[in-house]
Amino acid sequence: MRHTLSVLVENRFGVLTRVAGMFSGRGFNIDTLNVAPTLDASMSRMTIVVRGDDKTLDQVVKQTEKLVDVIKVDHFRDDEFVDRELVLMRVDVTPQTRSEVLQICDVFRAKIVDVRLDKLVIEITGNEGKIAKFISLMKNFGISEMTRTGKVALSRTAESE
Repeated sequence: MRHTLSVLVENRFGVLTRVAGMFSGRGFNIDTLNVAPTLDASMSRMTIVVRGDDKTLDQVVKQTEKLVDVIKVDHFRDDEFVDRELVLMRVDVTPQTRSEVLQICDVFRAKIVDVRLDKLVIEITGNEGKIAKFISLMKNFGISEMTRTGKVALSRTAESE
């Protein structure tokens, strides 16, 4: 089972190393990890997706909360958060397939960010389900390169609620 954690940390040198080291030292695998500053420049938010059962998740949360510079750990459950991922991909096109790729991009609200004679660079954002469907369709044309940001997530409720 996949779990999404939001970890608010002090924006200090070495915090990412300590968090990642805690995961690897205890045998927890990180599926995706995204780190970025918050509105308060002294803090960063890590969005971490991990696999495991509830017992493993409980251990992960408790161990993460104990780390120096960790302010808060939230485990997001279904419908409690909004999440997005950004993907950039280079897709092979021919004169015969270009219009079909463009139509699929339009349906998924993806953007063409670079055009070459035989390749398009496409940007798409969305939740994991949307991204997975789009990738599976683009595989039919040939994806020559791809990069993903990993999930970013935010609680549906305000911090003060």
